[in-house]
Amino acid sequence: MRTPHRKNNKKIAPLPRTLQQDMEIFAFFHNHEKIYCKPKKEVYNSVCSFINCNKKFSICKENKKEVSRRNFRPSMKIGSKIKRMRIQQELTLEELASRCELTKGFLSQLERDLTSPSIATLSDILEALGSSLSEFFTDSPEEQIVFRQADFFEDTRDSCTIRWIVPNTQKNQMEPVLVEIPTGGKSFSSGPHNGEEFGYVLTGSVVLVTDTASYPVRKGETFYLDGKSTHYIRNDNKQTAQVLWVCTPPLF
Repeated sequence: MRTPHRKNNKKIAPLPRTLQQDMEIFAFFHNHEKIYCKPKKEVYNSVCSFINCNKKFSICKENKKEVSRRNFRPSMKIGSKIKRMRIQQELTLEELASRCELTKGFLSQLERDLTSPSIATLSDILEALGSSLSEFFTDSPEEQIVFRQADFFEDTRDSCTIRWIVPNTQKNQMEPVLVEIPTGGKSFSSGPHNGEEFGYVLTGSVVLVTDTASYPVRKGETFYLDGKSTHYIRNDNKQTAQVLWVCTPPLF
């Protein structure tokens, strides 16, 4: 005789959590918003609703997506990030504590990751720092500081070769390029603009030509001018010239 199938009604005990883990769970769902196809506010509310969840839980019933707690490894240092933001704002602990109506001792412990705030308290702290929960938990790509030759971009023309040694500088305040000019060649013309330019001759020699005059610039010498007039550089020498040219704002 077949034994009747019995459902396993054994409940799974909820995993122990700290407030730090709760906030990091919120950060996890916020940063994976695209997976669940929900706006940030709904993701936040869903995490708060499911904060007492068990070993496995779903944040979006429509997509049937499940996340395993076993695969979740909180690693964000909330206190360290708050301290970094405070220092960037040039605020003391007393000043920040006064702004968000907290004690200096609590903020000190928080910055050393010895305690964790509630989400409401964290929101107040971030508001005092001119930020928000969404900005705080959004991962920003690390800014590139060192550029290798593989990052350079080269544009070879008939009269010169331009090498962008710092790519994508349109978002920056200045733009450095290497300009290589063969014998008899000349650079592009830089028209009037509200900025300044600097050049350093690395090899050979060039002639800086403006609307009103011409200036010879030899190896190891520099030129500096504003962008009020049209100008360019040419190479009258028998040796190829190479110039480091820096412009602000970016023009090349």
